[in-house]
Amino acid sequence: MTSPSIVWLRDDLRLADNPALVAAVEKGEPVVVLFLLDDETDGIRPLGGASRWWLHHSLAALAESLRAIGGRLTLRRGPQARELPRLVDETGAGAVFWNRRYGLAARDADADLKSSLRERGLDVRSFQANLLFEPWTIQTGQGQPFKVFTPFWRACLDRPEPRHPEAAPDELHGPRTAPDSDDLDSWSLLPTAPDWAEGLRDSWTPGEASALDTLERFATGHLADYGLRDEPAQEATSHLSPHLRFGEVSPFQVWHRMRGDLTPDAREQASGFLRELVWREFNHTVLFANPHLATKNYRPEFDEFPWHELEPGELEAWQQGTTGIPLVDAGMRELWTTGYMHNRVRMVTASFLVKNLLADWRVGEQWFWDTLVDADEANNPANWQWTAGSGADAAPYFRVFNPVLQADKFDKHRDYVRRWVPEVDDDSYPEPMVDLKASRRAALDAYEAMRRTTRTE
Repeated sequence: MTSPSIVWLRDDLRLADNPALVAAVEKGEPVVVLFLLDDETDGIRPLGGASRWWLHHSLAALAESLRAIGGRLTLRRGPQARELPRLVDETGAGAVFWNRRYGLAARDADADLKSSLRERGLDVRSFQANLLFEPWTIQTGQGQPFKVFTPFWRACLDRPEPRHPEAAPDELHGPRTAPDSDDLDSWSLLPTAPDWAEGLRDSWTPGEASALDTLERFATGHLADYGLRDEPAQEATSHLSPHLRFGEVSPFQVWHRMRGDLTPDAREQASGFLRELVWREFNHTVLFANPHLATKNYRPEFDEFPWHELEPGELEAWQQGTTGIPLVDAGMRELWTTGYMHNRVRMVTASFLVKNLLADWRVGEQWFWDTLVDADEANNPANWQWTAGSGADAAPYFRVFNPVLQADKFDKHRDYVRRWVPEVDDDSYPEPMVDLKASRRAALDAYEAMRRTTRTE
């Protein structure tokens, strides 16, 4: 009798360039492909609503891809420390392979599992799959994690070229008797009452095939216009972020496509795009060294910042895009409708919340976590802290994004604003909920109060 190998997928829902899957196929034993929905392991953050929607459809696409090559996706739900050993016992597996995660709770849980399964005699291995540069490999000359992006970027460029992606297996053989699997619909990942996902369905097609198609269309099309990426009305960005977040495409595939066959105009823009890809790597390095990034200020002096409790209705106005500030409202409505927001507008809407309304950045981070299809445990809190001034390599606190000036510069014809706020020129559109100049001054005064407090301690 043969002992199957279990490939445990997490944030790597793809067949191509999947080192854990490659290792299992090379072992030559039957392969059980597992996805485990773990909402119970302490410290692992449960997915937000938009991410749960994406996960449902990504898993459905993955199951179809596996069937096409003779495999099967096994779905289980529960804490990994219970469910993975249970599947090992059910299948008589002799090996378990997975691709590494970098949050502290996930690392600790994976290490405990690796140790306990190896004690039972299993072949247990983990692989680098979802970061080009693992956090402990890019460090300062003093052996510390980088706190500033530009030297981190240079250090990455000084490293050997990232490995080339590996092909997907042509066929996959499962055990003669397939293990029991949950029904995906039973997980209730999709919204029902109300069904708020119509805009997500209209905007996105989750899954590996769509991810690779999106990458190719960007490389052969909009990459050439990447210099216009700060203009939200332009089709100049990749829209790869949710595909990367769920591992439907790997950063190695993206990196080497940008190094591949491109038009001269696209080749000129490729380096700038890769720099943004490496910003994702930087955020994961920050998370690795600061595991409570979503709940604690990276800069401890911000523990003394006098955040305001919002008045009734103020948070809802921001969330619903009824602040009376056109660019902010456009961004928040794009987010609610599509599960996505243009990056420039993310900075503007975040700045408005934490600086013009003086709300704690964690309030906004939690809303984005729940509504973004690309909500990522590193990028989401790191980018919110960047805007708030409390993070690594953060924008200086006195840099307050003026949404009117930002719109004048990056949406000068108001195409983006009018798309999402069609009533912007009507009398029905509300007056601004705050005075931008006065609220900026209040934010700077609050910052100075924090600095005085921390200087005297």
